[in-house]
Amino acid sequence: MNSSNIETIVRKVVETLANQPISYTNGNIPVGVSARHVHLSAADLETLFGTQYSLTQKSTLMGGQYAAAETVTIVSAKLRTIENVRILGPTRAATQVEISATDAVRLGLCPPLRESGDIHGSAPITIVGPAGAVHLVEGCIIAARHIHMSPKDAVGMGVTDGDIISVKTENPRGLTFDNVKIRVAPSFTLEMHIDTDEANAAGLKTGDTVRRAAKC
Repeated sequence: MNSSNIETIVRKVVETLANQPISYTNGNIPVGVSARHVHLSAADLETLFGTQYSLTQKSTLMGGQYAAAETVTIVSAKLRTIENVRILGPTRAATQVEISATDAVRLGLCPPLRESGDIHGSAPITIVGPAGAVHLVEGCIIAARHIHMSPKDAVGMGVTDGDIISVKTENPRGLTFDNVKIRVAPSFTLEMHIDTDEANAAGLKTGDTVRRAAKC
């Protein structure tokens, strides 16, 4: 690659970063509390809701995702159920169920703590919809906490995709979260995702903020 090509690539990267809004300006990281939800493959969507069924978008989420109006029931091998579990769209390559540790106790399951999408060897679960049911041999996880951000926010925070940091609350609970993974993509906006158990323990709700904990 010659110097001219390198300069062109660098200029395009700089221009892309310059056009992105930056949210990490005062050190605050917004919190998004993620309740239990399901991601469906196209085939499983049709099994649950009918041939050529399309999800109905209820609200927009980051990265091209959305909360659908449709919900399902999840059932464990012990025949314990949780109803009205929200579906997130669009469809994915593989179906996945994300629950909290409290949900796991309620269902009698032992799902692993994983990044979203990492379902190999995870817990089995059955999903029931109005038109049918899907049994997953693996696919149920407890999602690991993480922070979404744009490349520009990553520069502002001094982190890169895949880094692990700690963050702390600034409320009477005074709790610090370790092992928070950074996820960087141009379509992301700055937000830390935690589940309902973590939010309740820390006294947090969607829209609250946390700050990066100082390094020792």
